[in-house]
Amino acid sequence: MDYKAVAQQTSQEVFGYNQETSGWKVIKNSITVSIKASKRFVGNLYRVEVVIPESSTKLSDFLYQPRNRITWDKSLKAYNVIHSIDSGTLICHTITQSFAMGSISPRDFIDVVHIKYYEGNVTIISSKSVDFPGYPPTSDYIRGYNHPCGYVCSPLKENPAYSKLVMFVQTEMKGKLPPSVIEKTMPSNLINFVLNAKDGLRTCKASSGCGNHNTHSTSPKKK
Repeated sequence: MDYKAVAQQTSQEVFGYNQETSGWKVIKNSITVSIKASKRFVGNLYRVEVVIPESSTKLSDFLYQPRNRITWDKSLKAYNVIHSIDSGTLICHTITQSFAMGSISPRDFIDVVHIKYYEGNVTIISSKSVDFPGYPPTSDYIRGYNHPCGYVCSPLKENPAYSKLVMFVQTEMKGKLPPSVIEKTMPSNLINFVLNAKDGLRTCKASSGCGNHNTHSTSPKKK
């Protein structure tokens, strides 16, 4: 599989989502969460919009770097780089926590993650599930599937020292979950992710731990 081509195509698709202004239905207002029917599977494409008190450059670096992710993203059990294609393209293995008081069991995902820079200090971090040798689905976790997802980080027009973060998520959880369960829990999970990221940024700045992203962290290959 040409993972770099998949990564570039996914980044372009997320860029397209960010240009779409019609068809979105707002379902949460505290942090704006909208949905529309996904064109990729029978489910929803979620859009989350929020202002982050950090520059777009620092925000995108924080969201992309793997080494700090597990410390602030409380939705994850594990987040490991299993292959580095180049400095802007990684293959990552993610294991989630359970959700909704245990009614949604942990999932694992294999994704190609790509960071791409656009004019105007706009950065897109995209991800899409792929198959990768040595990491087949196991009986330990249900293997989920991420259709093109991503973060769009751009300077806030009113205050370029702040960022506008727009997040797109269309995750196929697999298993035997009723769609109503996913629709009920996904908006809150997305809001929690944003709150966790804000807390993580504050902690990172306070400890001066926000360095350049490290793409060489790997986990042992499963036997």
